[in-house]
Amino acid sequence: MADIMMTSGESFEGYEIVEYLGVIDAQSAATSNVFKGFVAGATDVSDSESEKMTARMGQVIESTVSKLEKMALRRGANAIIGVSIDCAQFANYSIGTLVTGTAVKIRKQESVNNIISKELYVSNYYNRQIPRPVKIELVGEGDSVYLKSWFYNYNFEEIKAVRADVELTNLYEEKWLLKSQDFVFEKGNVSLIEAEQLACKIPAKDILLIKDAKIIISKYVTANGIFPCNEMPINVNLSQHRLASLKEKRGIDAVAKYITDGMIWTCNCGYVNEAGAEECIICSRKQEEMKRTIKFNPDEMIAKMQEKEYVIELKDVLMEYIKNIDTQYRMELLEIMESGLQYEKSRGNMKQTVIEKVEKVFEGQ
Repeated sequence: MADIMMTSGESFEGYEIVEYLGVIDAQSAATSNVFKGFVAGATDVSDSESEKMTARMGQVIESTVSKLEKMALRRGANAIIGVSIDCAQFANYSIGTLVTGTAVKIRKQESVNNIISKELYVSNYYNRQIPRPVKIELVGEGDSVYLKSWFYNYNFEEIKAVRADVELTNLYEEKWLLKSQDFVFEKGNVSLIEAEQLACKIPAKDILLIKDAKIIISKYVTANGIFPCNEMPINVNLSQHRLASLKEKRGIDAVAKYITDGMIWTCNCGYVNEAGAEECIICSRKQEEMKRTIKFNPDEMIAKMQEKEYVIELKDVLMEYIKNIDTQYRMELLEIMESGLQYEKSRGNMKQTVIEKVEKVFEGQ
């Protein structure tokens, strides 16, 4: 006979009920001299008689339960819930048992691991036409953590592998250094290539604490051979949210704002070109196109604001530059200043809060 799971409760841990097949019951009756004293209400029962009665009662109940199991199987069940056993005595020295329950179909629940994940833009870069790491994702499944990574492929080469150290920093400024990670690519002849995921030796519970990721390349492999990378990368001079905004507007490989002093110009990819260069040596972005899209560079204005102490002084700096600021931002900036002035009266110095709001207005510009 097939195994039938039984419980007096309403469920089985680790299983789910998929179908209810109705209430079932089974009865049995047994007559024996061992029940004579019990039925007559005798108070003095010897130990040997008690053992005989217990054994016989067990046989009766076991037989009744077996009947109940067979009935459940006929209904297509593999479990019985709410099992109840009742006994009754009769005048002819007999004992009756009634076993009831609900026949059900159950199935084992699949174990579900909580998945934790976090994406970060890589906060360093190389000013060379080598595979540029641009983004990572950490994925925790149970006790396992995996690292995914994406690289920008400027030359559309067939990149086969990249060996690099990965440095992760959490909110407490604690660092993990994952040395000599081998990123392998199935397809490498596109601009943005995704590496096969790697097992990562950091605790899954710490994934959400990580705030920064850097990748330091030691060598990489293309269809043309193995190439070393002996120089150190440059750190991005932007916060993660400002870097994300820049990438959304200027491309996944963008790491810097376009600026020029007439002698040189810095491309969105971070490379510093000579003034006469029409396009970037690294990424081929056109200088004229970046000039057309740039509206107002707020860095100088924000630097001056940092030198001040109170919001009223920040507003004075804003008014020096406001005629150069695009009209769609002017009203928002003035509202930030007025709000800061009001809060400063009751809450104390609001300089840094106001500057952060001004920076947010210009994110990605």
